[in-house]
Amino acid sequence: MKKSKKIKYWITYRLPGGKQRKECIGFSIEEARDAEGKRRSQKRENRIFDIKPDSKMTFQELTEWYLGLEKVKALSSYWRVKICLKNFNLIFGNMIVSQIKPADIENYHAKRRAEGRADKTIDDEVGQAQTVVTKAFDNDIISGDTLKTFKRVKKLLKRNANARNRVLSSNEYDSFVTNAPNHLKGIIATGYYTGMREGEILNLTRDKVDMKDRLIKLEATDTKDKEPRVIPICNELYDVLKAIPKAIHDPHVFLYKGKPIKSINRSSRTACKEAGITWGRFVKDGFVFHDIRHTFNTNMRKAGVPESVIMQITGHSTREMFDRYNTIDTEDTRHAINQLQGYLQTVAQNVAQAPKKEKVEKEQDR
Repeated sequence: MKKSKKIKYWITYRLPGGKQRKECIGFSIEEARDAEGKRRSQKRENRIFDIKPDSKMTFQELTEWYLGLEKVKALSSYWRVKICLKNFNLIFGNMIVSQIKPADIENYHAKRRAEGRADKTIDDEVGQAQTVVTKAFDNDIISGDTLKTFKRVKKLLKRNANARNRVLSSNEYDSFVTNAPNHLKGIIATGYYTGMREGEILNLTRDKVDMKDRLIKLEATDTKDKEPRVIPICNELYDVLKAIPKAIHDPHVFLYKGKPIKSINRSSRTACKEAGITWGRFVKDGFVFHDIRHTFNTNMRKAGVPESVIMQITGHSTREMFDRYNTIDTEDTRHAINQLQGYLQTVAQNVAQAPKKEKVEKEQDR
């Protein structure tokens, strides 16, 4: 086993303060002895940061540690986290973590842009790497110097620069539903009348839908912000949900061929094409299913519903997020101008009537 280099050697030592550290050295006992002596020397010279594992750990090794955490594996976005880190590791995977500099990450920005990647995608990849580094620092795996390197990197997109403002008109909604396959119609209606996120709709189960009291009751584990939410069911949505047959073998509300629906991108894109609605996140005036949530927020605001109530229904915990989903369109601005015009006309009439009123009052006094 030793000759075939299948046995790893580790050294253990205590950092100043008493915390014990275990470090993998390699496949040679001589290297392990040398490393142990080096650590003793570093402790005597108070070179604490030289002892940190990030002086020998690659970013790929750090990634494997992070992805192995049970809390991380439980994330609903775990698949997305893995993709972001996989792309980041194509460049930095074999680099020692402590040797990565801000200029290296800036070069990564430029390289990904040259490959045609969107700024949001690049920010997500670098941001996920920053999350890994922050978690490692909190667990004493990397030094403060490495953390500073990643904290100094700025995002390519300014705050809310990628906020979408696409909303469905009433006619577009009707056409979308009409051209959608049967398994998609109820999903579209649920998003349109509740503002629920796509994942919340697809994962909705019968026990969360109270048809008697006409409420959808989401638990903290069902929502993105980990907050429970109660959503009223309007008459139109009630009729839609009531018409969906219940499956004995599966608790999900929305099924396709007897199985839970994982994605609706393909069917939504096809339905939009048939309805004459431009589809695509990066296409001018393009529509994606998440825009139905924008539509719900905008329609609720136009209906005069207080913003605090809208935020409670949609699960927006901050005003900033609410503003991102509340779209001001041409109809709003035209209505505002009409209001201004009516106000100015009223003021002008009052001014014109003032001298006449004053003249009448004087004649009455005489």
